Amino acid sequence: MGLLNGLPAELRGWLDGLDQATLTMFRHLDTTLRSQGAHQFVDDTLLKGLSAGWGEAEWRATALWAQLLTRTTDGSIAGQTLLSRLAQRRLRWTPQERELLWRTTLIAPERHRTDHLYRIPISSIKELPASEREPLLPHLMLAQREMEAVPFSADWTAKRLLDDLLAEHLTEDPAEATRSLVPEGDGFAALLREEYGKRLGEADVLPLLRHWATATSATPAPQWTARAGELLTPHASELIREILGRVPAYREGPWHNGYHEAVTYLRERTADLLRGMIWTCEPIDEPWVTGLLGEVALATATGIGGSGPNSRSERVANAALGVLARRGGTEVVAQLSRVQAKVRRKSILTKVKQILDAIAVQTGLSPEQLLERTVPTFGLDHDGTRTEQGLTLSMTGAITYGGRTTIPKSVDRELLAEFRATAKELKKAIPAERFRVERALASERTWPWQEVCEFYLDHPVTGAFARNLIWETLQGPAGLPVRVDGAWELTDQAGHRVQPGPGAPVRLWHPISHTADEVRVWRDHLLEIGLRQPYKQAFREVYLLTPAEEETRDHSRRFADHLLRYGQAKALLTERGWTGMTLGHWDAAGGSGQCTAAKELPGGLTATWDFHLDEHSYERDGYGTTASICVSGDIRFLAGISPVPLAEVPPLILSEALRDADLAVGVTSTGLDPDGHGDYWQSYGFGDLAESAQVRRDALSRLIGRTAIAGRCTMTDRFLVVRGDLRTYKIHLGSANILMEPNDAYLCIVSARDPHAGLFLPFEEDGRLALILSKAFLLANDTAITDPSITRQIRA
Repeated sequence: MGLLNGLPAELRGWLDGLDQATLTMFRHLDTTLRSQGAHQFVDDTLLKGLSAGWGEAEWRATALWAQLLTRTTDGSIAGQTLLSRLAQRRLRWTPQERELLWRTTLIAPERHRTDHLYRIPISSIKELPASEREPLLPHLMLAQREMEAVPFSADWTAKRLLDDLLAEHLTEDPAEATRSLVPEGDGFAALLREEYGKRLGEADVLPLLRHWATATSATPAPQWTARAGELLTPHASELIREILGRVPAYREGPWHNGYHEAVTYLRERTADLLRGMIWTCEPIDEPWVTGLLGEVALATATGIGGSGPNSRSERVANAALGVLARRGGTEVVAQLSRVQAKVRRKSILTKVKQILDAIAVQTGLSPEQLLERTVPTFGLDHDGTRTEQGLTLSMTGAITYGGRTTIPKSVDRELLAEFRATAKELKKAIPAERFRVERALASERTWPWQEVCEFYLDHPVTGAFARNLIWETLQGPAGLPVRVDGAWELTDQAGHRVQPGPGAPVRLWHPISHTADEVRVWRDHLLEIGLRQPYKQAFREVYLLTPAEEETRDHSRRFADHLLRYGQAKALLTERGWTGMTLGHWDAAGGSGQCTAAKELPGGLTATWDFHLDEHSYERDGYGTTASICVSGDIRFLAGISPVPLAEVPPLILSEALRDADLAVGVTSTGLDPDGHGDYWQSYGFGDLAESAQVRRDALSRLIGRTAIAGRCTMTDRFLVVRGDLRTYKIHLGSANILMEPNDAYLCIVSARDPHAGLFLPFEEDGRLALILSKAFLLANDTAITDPSITRQIRA
């Protein structure tokens, strides 16, 4: 059956205006191509050998034939590749032929509405001036509505082109022009249409909006950037700042895609519009650009929900990082370091590292030196505050006026707005800087003393951490920094001071390199002077190789077979630099039943930690896709892809990796549940102490004697024993779970009162130290307890 016979009878009149040569070409194509066996599918490969010597007329007739073939009773045989290849040819269509092409696309059966159906008709008009497209506007607008009725059509290439062409005809209605270019497929697109529709469609912005819609490649071509610079106006620059400023606070949400409701962050076309806006920031020479691009990169590079190894929109994040890279200079380093500290997407981290390395080469510094030299001061003085016209900004981000939190209306509003903006940036920078300084401890980095003074101790932000840490000269004394006569010295526990020479190599003190007596003395000293360090240093856990690990040789089972709350464990490990934590119930979004988390370590090593779902996970999770509980497995160390025997892993690197694992178990284990049950809960909740719990035991043994309940407390190997008036209680030093003597009955207390009644705590990494103390204070005075849920258990 040929084309002419295959068209529905009421549509054959469409061909009346075609010349005889075109109709003859139709019959030739029917006979030649269909006779070669293309009974179900006609593709462009069948044209090879047939098209030799063809001119404009033959190619135009072939394109018409292929387009009309889509409207025949067996139109599905029109190959998509054939339609696309013919659409790429630049053909000189007559107005009558263009009319015929567009009529073939309208009121097509829904099963035939594909992106490729519109390719040839759009190619026939995309080079025309707007005035010559005007007669086809009714067809174009009807085609646009039909496309919008098809799920996922918003991202079709054909629809992008048609929307752009129609926007040129809608300049009298700016909001309608914007809606044509911003199809409603996600929450941010809805925001653009509703809140910015009119401004984006105005005459001085619409050409740039159309240009943004063409940002479909990974990086902008020079011509693209040059054109953006030509179209950029002050109004457009203001809009870019406003719209990109909405990205950090925007969150994914439910969106109906035509078939079902799904959680969506950005659809492809919305992401491309944002990418175009980001690329247009490149020629904007304003101080807000770098910080805003850093915010956008950070927001879009983190996973759904703000964490995890995936990213909300990698194409938008990469666009922001690309512009930062092309802007270059040390002013972008602070933004990149924030991304490096927060994001866990491996491809993003690789890109950030490449940018930092390139800037380091340009400046002649190592990446570590580059980071420490570009930490912003936020205008703070050495004491960590900034005071101006009575306003004071502190390191915590708090703003006060004359020592009070209430800001009077008489204060300069512009200055207050500046303080608030700075406080916002400061609060974001503090966690990244703390992470960087702790990472230096774990890598055993060394510095010349003069660099420690300049970039750490004297810095108003970094100094807040560095001045509360113990530093040591190599093979020499260690001490806390103290400023004497304008110069920094190190003071040990006995008050002896030493001033290292400017070039003397110095590092952060780590307990793994010191004897137990030295560690004990430093811990006592910190308690005596009441110094809480920014992270555990003196009280840091040390993980030495065990006999069991010597026997297993290339893997550790020290933290295996623990039941962990999966979401919490994933978030914690992600924050500490682990990637690949993707478990789920055999679903593309959720992952699979097993995974391996990995963390890159100094010296080219990688730590890996296996996880899997247990046999009860499907039933427990209601056969959904999200896993609630995971089981920890073995920990290994790799050099490339080769396993490294544990005995050959440097002790500091081994200890720090195992510390991450201990922290994950200690915070997320189901053995911590106050109302748990089962063998695992029993063994974890009251069993042997891990290294983190042993450090907690050591701290408690020093603290408890300073409290009013000291006479009622004793310490055993695993428990803090508290003698009340009604019963005696054993608080486990790992889980904080409680047993009551004489029969070891379990006492469930979900929370207690003020944890330490003003008592200084040397650290508080996971809240367990304060929780144990709060329970001890409560139970030492058990006759005063009025909570019936507790008294019923005690008096049972």
